[in-house]
Amino acid sequence: MKIPSIQELFNFPPLVEVHIGPLDFSINRIVVLIWLATCFTAAFYLIAFRRPKIVPTGLQNLAEAVVDFVRQGIVFQVMGPEGERFVPFLTTLFSFIFTLNVFEITPLINMPVSSRMAIPMLLTLVVYVVFNFVGFSRGPISYLKGVLFPPEVPLPLYLLVTPIEAISVFVMRPVSLAVRLFANMVAGHIILAIFFATTAATFWPIKITSLFTPLPLAFSIVLVGFELFVSALQAYVFTILSGLYIADAMHPAH
Repeated sequence: MKIPSIQELFNFPPLVEVHIGPLDFSINRIVVLIWLATCFTAAFYLIAFRRPKIVPTGLQNLAEAVVDFVRQGIVFQVMGPEGERFVPFLTTLFSFIFTLNVFEITPLINMPVSSRMAIPMLLTLVVYVVFNFVGFSRGPISYLKGVLFPPEVPLPLYLLVTPIEAISVFVMRPVSLAVRLFANMVAGHIILAIFFATTAATFWPIKITSLFTPLPLAFSIVLVGFELFVSALQAYVFTILSGLYIADAMHPAH
């Protein structure tokens, strides 16, 4: 068994070809997985809270734990009480990204959807629109002044600081947010594919190298657990940075 190429790992032919003029709306495996992640995330919360109880049990207990984790561990930590209104948005963001990520180790799927750059870019675009909307809604002049002209900076240094701040906030923030998620999931998927392919290659056909099969298999099992942790961690990092950017937009002068 040969180790799959990068193209085989990440490129999928269209299942249904749809073209409208020069635009390609074809449906491939990635599109189906995005629909599946969307339906799963929505169904999880709709079912969990369809008949809420004062003392939660079962799925409601798990859903409330996720919401409380986002509220206490992200919103209140980086945004304060004023960020309470963003709990639904950030909870949805965290849950959706985690679902996309955990597809990597889901049997019969084995594909982290966020390893396709278009997905982190789209999620980042949503966050970019939200935090800039929050900033500009508080007053375009005060927002831009707080972003481009940080307080307590000597006046001559604004010639250097202002362009750096503009690039940092309006360019580097979205780029780094998208690339961080994309790069981590791509790396994890490639490593898992290599170890599982190596396990299969040493095991079959039966030969002397089959004696070494337990070694790559053990590493593969450990990596599955590690990728579960990475899936949650990257969802958390993306969400907490999104909350931080929104908080900065709410109070640009600080």
